[in-house]
Amino acid sequence: MSKRKSKESITTNGECISQVQKLLRERLCYHYATGKLFGIEHQYRHLLELLKRTTIHGESNSALIIGPRGSGKTALLNRVLKDLMEIKQVKENLLEVRLNGLLQTNDKVALKEITRQLRLENVVGDKVFGSFAENLAFLLEALRKGNRTSSCPVLFILDEFDLFVHHKNQTLLYNLFDISQSAQTPVTVIGLTCRRDILELFEKRVKSRFSHRQIYVLNSFDFKQYIKIFKEQLSLPADFPDETFAQKWNNNVQHLSVDKTVNDVLQDLFHYTKDLRSLNFLLMLAVSNVTVHHPLITASDLQEASKQYRMDSKANIVHGLSVLEICLIIAMKHLNDVYEGEPFNFQMVYNEFQKFIQRKAHCMYNFEKPVVMKAFEHLLQLELVKPIEKPSVRTQREYLLMKLLLDNTQIMDALQAYPNCPTDVKQWATSSLSWL
Repeated sequence: MSKRKSKESITTNGECISQVQKLLRERLCYHYATGKLFGIEHQYRHLLELLKRTTIHGESNSALIIGPRGSGKTALLNRVLKDLMEIKQVKENLLEVRLNGLLQTNDKVALKEITRQLRLENVVGDKVFGSFAENLAFLLEALRKGNRTSSCPVLFILDEFDLFVHHKNQTLLYNLFDISQSAQTPVTVIGLTCRRDILELFEKRVKSRFSHRQIYVLNSFDFKQYIKIFKEQLSLPADFPDETFAQKWNNNVQHLSVDKTVNDVLQDLFHYTKDLRSLNFLLMLAVSNVTVHHPLITASDLQEASKQYRMDSKANIVHGLSVLEICLIIAMKHLNDVYEGEPFNFQMVYNEFQKFIQRKAHCMYNFEKPVVMKAFEHLLQLELVKPIEKPSVRTQREYLLMKLLLDNTQIMDALQAYPNCPTDVKQWATSSLSWL
């Protein structure tokens, strides 16, 4: 009987854990529109009202959403669009065109993408247009049902907006802003950018057609609010199917929010970056550890997640190097210490390595010069070392000036974690300039 009960409780717990994982993963993935907005409620109302005037009343407009990376520009827009789509009239009529400055690198590519997203390839067919403006105007005319009020509103979303400014003559922006001011199909252009000086980059004709609406999104919360966000992001809603489990989970989250270890982890992240995507990623790593046998998040889960998040990728590369390559990095470290960060060449590194061999008189490290050169070239391929000038035909490989892309802390941390690192090598790394 007890076995049956334990099986049932495991099954119930398993279902709860699956629901928790699904719910929190959707919330913590920043591109989902299901998460809460923090500190940008005013911007949300402003943008929602702006887009309602386009989608319901047929008004054209333009606006820029400006803020640093990770401040919530995309999350804000996605949430507004989600709430708009719940209005039946909007859902049936609104047409979205999403462009990205990293992908649509010129106006020709952008126009092809607009045609594809509006599904008007068959309408354009083999028609030849005199200019970009004529082509775009024809596309929008093809969407018209009759008068202005019954036309399908079109929303243009331009991500990495500042990159479109560098297109030749800013033709795309000029035409989009021009259409958003004229009595044609209702069009709204929303740009997302990190550059606060974006208006200064506009040509005069483009600036004159822009509405000058700017919505600023900033991470302006303090650490107290950051803890509150931490709790809200992890807490389960009141309508969670299993009330008992939800209460247990939420009590645990409340306990974590006042735990000193957790506060230290969050404070480190807060001082490193206020980007909420970073917090969400940290929580996602912790939530991934939740299982039937480990049903609640612990402080150690968050500590481990913090280590994974802040893991140094270059230090990880060092862990996979050979002892010879480690020796070359230590030789470069000593050269940096002696010459105060001045560039070095392979010959200098080789000479430094030879001094170490002579000092320790170990045959096990005594490699031929071509072998050492091969190891040095491997470090170059891994981008742990980089040349500070382009190699020319006249310059011999041994004398090409290089720079080490690891600092002393990274080297020492990597050596501590390096498996079976010889004691001699560790002592050489920690030694002072007396080796020279």
